[in-house]
Amino acid sequence: MLQILYFIGALLFAGYFYFTWNYDYWKKRNIPGPPPRFFLGNLPSIVTQKRNITYDVEDLYNEFKGRYGVIGYFTMRSPSLMILQPEIAKDILIKNFRSFADNKFSDLIDKDVDPIFGRNPFMLKGNEWKEKRAEITPAFTTTRIKTMYPIVDDVCTNMKKYIENENKKNVNGLDVKELAANFTIDVVTSAIFGLDAGCFTGGDTRIRDMGRQLFSPDATIMLYLFAVQIFPFLKKIYRMSFVPKNVETFFVNIMKDAISIRRQTKLDRFDYLHYLQELRDKKNLNELDMVAHAVTFFLDGFETSSVTLSFTLYLLARNKRTQEKLRKEIRDTLAKHGKITHDVVSEMPYLDQVLYESLRLYPPGTTLGKFCTEKTEVKVSEGEYRTVEVGEEILIPVYSFHRDGEIFENPNEFYPERFDPENGGIKVFRDKGAFLPFGDGPRICLGQKFAQTQIKAALVSLVNNFEMSINAKTQEPIVLDPKEFLAYAKGGLWLNFEKI
Repeated sequence: MLQILYFIGALLFAGYFYFTWNYDYWKKRNIPGPPPRFFLGNLPSIVTQKRNITYDVEDLYNEFKGRYGVIGYFTMRSPSLMILQPEIAKDILIKNFRSFADNKFSDLIDKDVDPIFGRNPFMLKGNEWKEKRAEITPAFTTTRIKTMYPIVDDVCTNMKKYIENENKKNVNGLDVKELAANFTIDVVTSAIFGLDAGCFTGGDTRIRDMGRQLFSPDATIMLYLFAVQIFPFLKKIYRMSFVPKNVETFFVNIMKDAISIRRQTKLDRFDYLHYLQELRDKKNLNELDMVAHAVTFFLDGFETSSVTLSFTLYLLARNKRTQEKLRKEIRDTLAKHGKITHDVVSEMPYLDQVLYESLRLYPPGTTLGKFCTEKTEVKVSEGEYRTVEVGEEILIPVYSFHRDGEIFENPNEFYPERFDPENGGIKVFRDKGAFLPFGDGPRICLGQKFAQTQIKAALVSLVNNFEMSINAKTQEPIVLDPKEFLAYAKGGLWLNFEKI
């Protein structure tokens, strides 16, 4: 019995030693930061899931900002750096991009194991990233987005009819998180595959279900992510697929079907599928390359866009003055042009301001993670610099920048006018490195133009046709869901839509 106790004691001591032996990592590097807690490090919510990790990051940011440009912290036992000044973040993303060229999670992906995510430009490194991004960039030109606008407009019409039908059923509010997800999934499915996902028309919703699985990792994936924080060496000896095999098979088959249908019907539709077919013929892409590009567009256009749309609708419902001001702009523009087109939407400056302010308050990705790819230095304090080694992770606290009262006056207030062009518009904040909903620099979000186009189209349709108000089922104040990677509101965002 005594031997068993000794053995258990030795195991506990070994475990404690393993977890804490490098807790002086940043101290030895003379980089300031908070002392980590055993096992939890400095971001305890990763383990406890009592609150969204965004709030842990916010606490660290508020504790050390103003004193340092960067601090060292720990994710469980893994050391990372957090940037505390927007100008340093801007240097990392743009001026010193060469030293921070790779995104977080890129070292977890292997295209042989995970052929879809492994070919996603967001995950790729070095020259391969440049090549794949160059392939896909022409798909997001303004001209091509214009040609896809009728697709967006059709889905807007279906969404409007859906809300009217739901109102006839006397439903107690609609969760705009779900409404927005249905909208974006219908748009991207039509643009990519030429198919109707049926979210508003009662059709086949398998595409939506499969899309959800791409953003909702199962327990095995979560366990793997948890394990590599404790045992970083696992990344070098074992890679797992983040796309379930059934999801991969589904998208491969649906791409085959879409191409086959397009050939049979000889439909001359200048959409994303049309571009992929051109790219295949030009670059001799294989099947998985086409699917990977399709899923890249799918991800850019689906989940992050739906998060932004849902929060924008919520903020408008909560701020009647802003809602009325936007409605007036929309109706004045309609009176002038007769109908809404891509170019007409671009003539609505207040619509832009509303969208930017929503993205400021609730950026879909609340942080940006980068890996050091070339040894460099960052400013710790005035006149003091420290070396960043290859492989070290840098975290940029986007949400915290956006909510900093020294950057944005009354930061928790929804005030779109702060982005009025007469006040410098969005440029003044981007120049500071303080407005980063899409990132910045060479790896800025590829699909941001298309994302904004579909979101603005939805806003125009809904604000023009419905008076929106907060339903009692919305849990206020808004708290970000601790179990989600993206910025989702816990309990959903429930609104009432009254036809006007």
